[in-house]
Amino acid sequence: MGRSKITVVGAGNVGATLAQRLAERGYADIVLVDIVEGLPQGKALDMLEAGPIVGYDSLITGTNAYEETAGSTICVITSGVPRKPGMSRDDLVKTNMNIVRGVTQELVRRSPDAILVIVSNPLDAMAQLAHEVSKFPRQRVVGMAGVLDTARFRTFIAQELNASVRDVQAYVLGGHGDTTVAGIPISKLIKPDRIDAIVKRTRDGGAEIVNLLKTGSAYYAPSAAVAEMVDAIMFDRKQILPCAVRLEGEYGIRGLFVGVPVKLGAGGAEEIIQLELLDDERAALQRSADSVKELVGVMGL
Repeated sequence: MGRSKITVVGAGNVGATLAQRLAERGYADIVLVDIVEGLPQGKALDMLEAGPIVGYDSLITGTNAYEETAGSTICVITSGVPRKPGMSRDDLVKTNMNIVRGVTQELVRRSPDAILVIVSNPLDAMAQLAHEVSKFPRQRVVGMAGVLDTARFRTFIAQELNASVRDVQAYVLGGHGDTTVAGIPISKLIKPDRIDAIVKRTRDGGAEIVNLLKTGSAYYAPSAAVAEMVDAIMFDRKQILPCAVRLEGEYGIRGLFVGVPVKLGAGGAEEIIQLELLDDERAALQRSADSVKELVGVMGL
């Protein structure tokens, strides 16, 4: 059997770094797609030439078209424009809506059995759009957000306690975190005001990096988060990860993409894990769903 094929659409920082991470794993050939002529080809060639040094045989192909993507097992969509000064949220949604719709149509036409992993922003709304356009079952359209938010949350808690990130267990849902350190609830280890500060820093994690960089946004952690999801699918790990998926009654929410824990395996989001939430946690998750519903309304879905 030949290696599987994974397509990454968008050769910017997130997409290119993801392509590198996946190539170095060695279990799939990578197709990197971008509309800018020469950009995906140049980055793909650079990665290909690193193979003899790092020790991988993955074939990395850069292209401005979609023919090479045919037969992909997983397609990751990172394309879209970042929000610019003076651009309203509605403007961003409408611009990226057109991009993600077109990309999804091209991918689905050539890889009708693929699993779609959406990274483009605003994430939940773009995942909702990709699901509507692709007509795929909900298991095969998954958004990346919770894995990244959870990684940030775990990082900040580990720093606060001077502990290993390996000992920090957490899930960040729409507005919910269930967190322990070495099995001990953080409420017993960290004062409430510091927990509130950590939650706020997690919520503003992307903005903090944007403000530091001045131009551009995060890509090391986001690409690592997508790679973890891809690993779970490729190796059929049945791993519980927080992802944006379409809920059909779970958590009292229907017909919207919201971040919740799911069992991620070869079939995509194979099972939605329903946690027992406190009233305030359930209300916070509902607020997240209401925000998605508002964006979906802007898109006219």
